[in-house]
This record gives sequence, structure tokens and C-alpha cells, in this order.
Amino acid sequence: MKTNRKCRALLSVTMNLLALFFSITAFITTYWCVGTQRVPKPKCTKLRTHNCIDYGINETDPKVVVYSWETGDDRFLFRQFHTGIWFSCEENIHDEGEKCRSFIDLAPASERGVLWLSVVSEMLYIFLLIVGFSLMCLELAHSSTSNVIDGLKLNAFAAIFTVLSGLLGMVAHMMYTQVFQVTVSLGPADWRPYNWDYGWSFCMAWASFTCCMGASVTTLNSYTKTVIEFRHKRKTFEQNLREEQAREAFGYYRDHSLCSLHSITNTVEVYTQTPYSSGTRTPLPAASLDMREIPDTLGEEQC
Repeated sequence: MKTNRKCRALLSVTMNLLALFFSITAFITTYWCVGTQRVPKPKCTKLRTHNCIDYGINETDPKVVVYSWETGDDRFLFRQFHTGIWFSCEENIHDEGEKCRSFIDLAPASERGVLWLSVVSEMLYIFLLIVGFSLMCLELAHSSTSNVIDGLKLNAFAAIFTVLSGLLGMVAHMMYTQVFQVTVSLGPADWRPYNWDYGWSFCMAWASFTCCMGASVTTLNSYTKTVIEFRHKRKTFEQNLREEQAREAFGYYRDHSLCSLHSITNTVEVYTQTPYSSGTRTPLPAASLDMREIPDTLGEEQC
């Protein structure tokens, strides 16, 4: 029983640790959603000769009309972008590197409250995971001792905190998804994605939720199984104790009965001696004796 408890506690701690690692990684990274944005091509210069529009004439003269023969999507560039909870970064078409903006500023004003609620929920999710992880570590330390009651209490509290953290994480992920979809439609025109999909940070966030719920289920299962095993052992102990007491009582009454019978027999032999006989005992027939006339106290005194 002690070994099984320790194995279950170790499994819960491992899954909770994975959930905590995934959640922190997803929270600080900016790859929840990735995709491309369609932006107009810049004008070609001496330094930039590719992915640009070349008008082929001197544009310094304002009287000259310029034409571009590129039509459709040829007039645009498709730059990569990735967005997280805090920032949205896109490729810089004028220089190397990336340009990042606050995603909270990009979100519509009507959705900023939901976004902040999502951020707070993510923080509480991580905090409750830390609390659950600490309680599971304490429960793992108690599993190697004989203090089963304290271990069960820690197990129950760890399961409660882990379940609450999982629910908060699920709500936070869903709220962020809703805010991002609204921002795609109503966000700034220079930011709106041409196409997008969920990134690896989003996958890690839901993997964290999966590990969190797995840890909570394992912890609850460990608590339930330990309680059932403890009750079964107590019931078996009480049943064995009752049987032992019954055997002891039976032995006591049996010995007491034999002792009383032996005392009664000795008393009968003493009373059947004649006063004039020289020490010779003359036993009387059993039919001539009335056993009810023999006092009970005599047998008790003999014992």
C-alpha cells in the first residue's frame, strides 16, 4: 500500500511539473497564433532591389506620371507574424529583424476587458499550479511515513487546487482565442492577418491544461483508493478482533465450566463420607444425589 501511494504521488508530481513548465513557457512566448500579413511592396531603391516595385523612371519630377504593371497579389508582400498574450511581432520589410507591438493596444477597446481577464486567469492558473505542486511534494514526503491521515489531507487539498487551476486555465485559453478572433476582424488595418493558424505556444498551453487535469485525476484517484484500502484494512482488523474476542470468551467459559464441575465432584465426595468410617470414602450413587441442593458458593471457593 505504501509503495503504491508513493508511485501515484510521484506520477501526480511529474504531471503537475510538466503542466507548470508548459504554462509558463506559453505565457511568456509570442507564438500563440502565427500567419502572414499582406502589405504593399515598398519602392525599389539602390539598397533594395527585390520584393519591391520598380517604376523604371525618375520619380523626382512631379509632372511625370508613373505606372506599375504589377496587379493583384503581385503588388503585395506577405510578411510573417506571430502573436502572444503580451506582444505581436511581425517581420520588418524595410530592415532586418522584427517589429513588435503590444497586443493589448491592438485589441479593440470592447475586448480589452476580456483580454485583461484572460491575463489574470493565466496568472492565477500558474499560481494555483505552484500551490498544487508544493502540496503534492509534501504528500510525496508523507507517503514514505506511516502518517496516513496527514497524507490524505494534503492529497485532498492538492487535488482541489489542481482542479481549480485547470478550470481557470481552460477559461483563460478560450477567452484569449475569442479576443484574437475579434481582433483579426476589427483590429488595425495594417495588422490584420491575411491568413493565420495556432502556433506552438497555443499547443503548449492546452498541453499544460491536459497535464494539469491528468494530475488532478491521478491525485483524486490516489485519495479515493487510499481511503478505500484504509477502510478495508480497518474493517478486516475489526472483524479479526471480534473473532479473537469470541474465541477468548469461549475459552474462558469453557475453563470456568470445567473448574465448576470439578469442584462440585469434590464436594459430593466429601459429603458422602460416614462419620464413623475410618477415613474410607463411600461414594453414593449419582441417582440419590440432588445436584440442586449443593450450594454454588462451594464450587467457587474450590476454584
